[in-house]
Amino acid sequence: MAWKSFLTRPFANLIAKNIDQWSAAPLAAQEAVFSELMRGVAQTRFGRDHQLTATTSYEAFREQVPLRDYEELKPYIEYIKQGEQNVLWPGRPAYFAKTSGTTSGVKYIPLTKDSLPNHFGTARNALFNYYARTGKGKWMDGKMIFLSGSPELEEVGGIKTGRLSGIVNHQVPAWLRTNQLPSYSTNIIEDWESKLERIVAETLPADMRLISGIPPWVQMYYERLLEKTGKKYIKDIFPNYEVFVYGGVNFEPYRGALEQLVGKRLDSVETYPASEGFIAFQDSQTEPGLLLNVASGIFFEFVPAEEIFHENPTRISLADVELGVNYAIIINNNAGLWGYNIGDTVAFVSKTPYRLKVTGRIKHFISAFGEHVIGKEVETAMQEVTKETEVRITEFTVAPQVNPPEGGLPYHEWLVEFEQPPADLAEFTRKLNAAMVDQNIYYQDLIAGGILRPLVVRPLPKDAFRNYMKTQGKLGGQNKVPRLSNDRTIADFWMVDG
Repeated sequence: MAWKSFLTRPFANLIAKNIDQWSAAPLAAQEAVFSELMRGVAQTRFGRDHQLTATTSYEAFREQVPLRDYEELKPYIEYIKQGEQNVLWPGRPAYFAKTSGTTSGVKYIPLTKDSLPNHFGTARNALFNYYARTGKGKWMDGKMIFLSGSPELEEVGGIKTGRLSGIVNHQVPAWLRTNQLPSYSTNIIEDWESKLERIVAETLPADMRLISGIPPWVQMYYERLLEKTGKKYIKDIFPNYEVFVYGGVNFEPYRGALEQLVGKRLDSVETYPASEGFIAFQDSQTEPGLLLNVASGIFFEFVPAEEIFHENPTRISLADVELGVNYAIIINNNAGLWGYNIGDTVAFVSKTPYRLKVTGRIKHFISAFGEHVIGKEVETAMQEVTKETEVRITEFTVAPQVNPPEGGLPYHEWLVEFEQPPADLAEFTRKLNAAMVDQNIYYQDLIAGGILRPLVVRPLPKDAFRNYMKTQGKLGGQNKVPRLSNDRTIADFWMVDG
């Protein structure tokens, strides 16, 4: 009996109505969050160190609290590990979300009882909002899979610690847990390939209706299901499969390959979760961008991306953002993060309501010659050309080739694993280069000025990226291949020669 979708429909409608209310008055919602945060931080060591009180204004806060990254937050995390109370937020964190930093080693991001609803509650709201807007809720009456990290936790300084996706797994209510796969014993398996085999075995006989995960790892899951069954499409295995939920990467470069495997176009719900907070989610199936989560314990600030490494960068609240500008996003929240640069860049596509697109990572760009190519630009170019040519890709990354082994001018090297390769690689490369010229004016100037030559596409063999991630100990879960980099650390892994 389809009782879960029937009983939760009124609750889904209530959530959608609440989203309409706060998204229609986003600045008031942010002011309320800021006031709540000041009342909390005033009771802490951090608040005393920065002269913050319950009545501190945003203008004063901006003067008294500098922008910081994890290294600058780390001394406060050490106080927490040593057992101190009221360090960054009243009391002690309920959890540490453990993440890998490129420069800081392991990071321990605090999660508090006040911030946990931001993580699980927003994920729930995104799905219930989808139900309310579309009327499609049958996914609640079947099985759901969340391809995530292990829910197994350790203790650090007396605080339960694990990957964010694993921590959130513990927040799933009992009434929904009966729908959830994989089992706990499967989910705690660390080796991705072993875990995948168990996931396939558990889900094959199930009525799967919702699948959630990062696209490249979901693709591995699909392919293994098809290998195991001999079926042509996923829709033949899971006829009631209704919605795909993803986050962390742009889906569009993967859409063609995934939909080819499924055998039909699916509704999808994009989310923007991070260990530091659940930032935004897709609230519409027709409008572009993700709705900024302005009423969930996070006060947002924004810095023009090109200024983020300046000594005194421009620092604004939501009220002053402009459409189309590439911003570094700054978090202040009820987990105890203050002026915290999470390393992502975003651009707003709407202010009524505030919707944004993730444009990349601050550290993931190519500017070997001053071109400052960002993730959004390479993804948009690839998306346009693959649509036009019906080429499908599995994965790609871009790196500069400053000293070509074959001689000649430098170039941007696109290392691409094709699912459906182009019939004419030279023509595909020409179109991709033209698309990049449209995306980045500095790139065009450098080519016209004889500094760079047009980009080069290097096809990689099947499973090249999976093998690379395996060697890095990052196969599966929430791990992502960097879309582009300013050096050749990743590109040289394959030792591609001219």
